[in-house]
Amino acid sequence: MNELMMLVRRILSLLATLGIAIATPACGQPSPEQQRNAMVDDIARMARALSRNTGKDELDERVLRAMAKVPRHEFVPEAFRARAYENRPLPIGEGQTISQPFIVALMTDLAGVDADSVVLEIGTGSGYQAAILAELAARVHTIEIVEPLGRRAAETLERLGYDNVFVRIGDGYRGWPEAAPFDAIVVTAAPDEVPRPLLEQLAPRGRLVIPVGAPGAVQSLRLIEKDAEGRLTERDVLPVAFVPFTRETR
Repeated sequence: MNELMMLVRRILSLLATLGIAIATPACGQPSPEQQRNAMVDDIARMARALSRNTGKDELDERVLRAMAKVPRHEFVPEAFRARAYENRPLPIGEGQTISQPFIVALMTDLAGVDADSVVLEIGTGSGYQAAILAELAARVHTIEIVEPLGRRAAETLERLGYDNVFVRIGDGYRGWPEAAPFDAIVVTAAPDEVPRPLLEQLAPRGRLVIPVGAPGAVQSLRLIEKDAEGRLTERDVLPVAFVPFTRETR
């Protein structure tokens, strides 16, 4: 054994002399890519466990690929980056949170976004949900009422190259009329009832995904679909807990 170890050392010394680098296994924290893959595995397991509630045994593979690609750690404060790929919500400042990855994936799946879709998001927050949607859609219009969050999200999305995301600071209740109609609308805060302007701005065959419920009460993640004639159907998908939907006070 000693002779073998001496031989190994001599080989390494010779290679070093020749300027040949030796790759050694990385120790400690897994890479962000490894953490994202583990997060996606956890999302898939959770989707199967909750399939009786959601009616979906599996989430769209395109959604899972987007979740595996977008660097969630870029959308959370520095203090929480070590926990960025845990399947849980995290604080992002201003009393707001970045949603649990499973919920982000589920809402994206329910929205039914494709490469031609024009999407509206209400509640930009950190910008993470907008980035996931931007991986799948043609354009994403997103509105944030808390100005510091909106500015920060816009900077992050621009830095990461999401040039198909357009950020507006303002009251999301009114939607974004000049960019309507939208093939999908995703709302990341819970109003007491569904805002009428959002229903009006939903395109025929469009989908609206929204948590509904009063603060402190049981909320329900709701899927609303508009058919080709403009008729609406809805179903409750899953009990959820979101921050309240905030409106301008003036």
